[in-house]
Amino acid sequence: MQDGYRFLFGPVRSRRLGRSLGIDLVPLKVCTYDCPYCQVGVTTLKTLERRDYVPVADVLAEFDHWLAHDGQADCVTLAGGGEPTLHSRFGEVIDAIGVRSKLRRILLSNGSLFSLPEVRAAAIKAEVVKATLSSWDQASFEQAHHPHSELRFDAFVGGLKALRREFKGEYWLEVFAVPGVNDTPAWMTRIADIARLIAPDRIHLNTATRPAQDGKTLSVPVYKLNELAGLFNPVAEVVGAASPHTQPWTESVAQEDLVGRILSLLQRHPCTVSDISATTGQSVSEVEETLKDLLERGALRLERRDTQNYFVANPPEPLTP
Repeated sequence: MQDGYRFLFGPVRSRRLGRSLGIDLVPLKVCTYDCPYCQVGVTTLKTLERRDYVPVADVLAEFDHWLAHDGQADCVTLAGGGEPTLHSRFGEVIDAIGVRSKLRRILLSNGSLFSLPEVRAAAIKAEVVKATLSSWDQASFEQAHHPHSELRFDAFVGGLKALRREFKGEYWLEVFAVPGVNDTPAWMTRIADIARLIAPDRIHLNTATRPAQDGKTLSVPVYKLNELAGLFNPVAEVVGAASPHTQPWTESVAQEDLVGRILSLLQRHPCTVSDISATTGQSVSEVEETLKDLLERGALRLERRDTQNYFVANPPEPLTP
């Protein structure tokens, strides 16, 4: 990928999606939640207002450029620095991608706005929709996600059920396990009971594997995730584990382009050196040299998690509503 994209990032190697090109439809970090475990960072604008946060024409111009100069990916995901369904025209973007390419179109959402018919009508244009269910009542909803004050758990679950009735594609639920919040069999059983009523095609059990925005949230051990997975029907797939080592593809990238690509990636996904090497196609030594320069310039910081060093982009300035 060429340096200079504002709305596209990656392609990144995903445990679930393969080589995934990300499209970011809201600024960092505009969201309906402020989850303590979020790898992107603190929410700078917590809102329910749906509007054109970024110009659709500019997003599609970047996508056209990427198709012409790269075009190698397994799928396109609407995800990134916030909640994509806050963009009032995200359905148009999904449609336009389908006209321009045969890449699988995936919406990665927290599901908080699926109670709105217009959001569901746009979401069903995707081929895969992923929503998040990590709580079982209003109190646990607020503890797990720190949602906008007007969001109500019952309406949220109603939206997840309504999408299941209307969506003909592949519907995934992600359950994010957080220590002390929902990681006991009793708590997880309550979530599993709600998930059974929604009847998704797949359930993914995840946990924090990268530095959390609150600096305190830890991961749930894999052995415990494996035990909790059996509470779900269908049985949950445990994805909250360290990514396996993958070999990078060979790609020549100018130094200034590499800097831009690394910064774009780390603004959305804290990564290890090996993660960045695999994603950018550059050698570990080249990546380490670039990261050292970015650390010295104050563009990044280093965080330790589970014996590994993660590089994290320093947060953006807060946005004004």
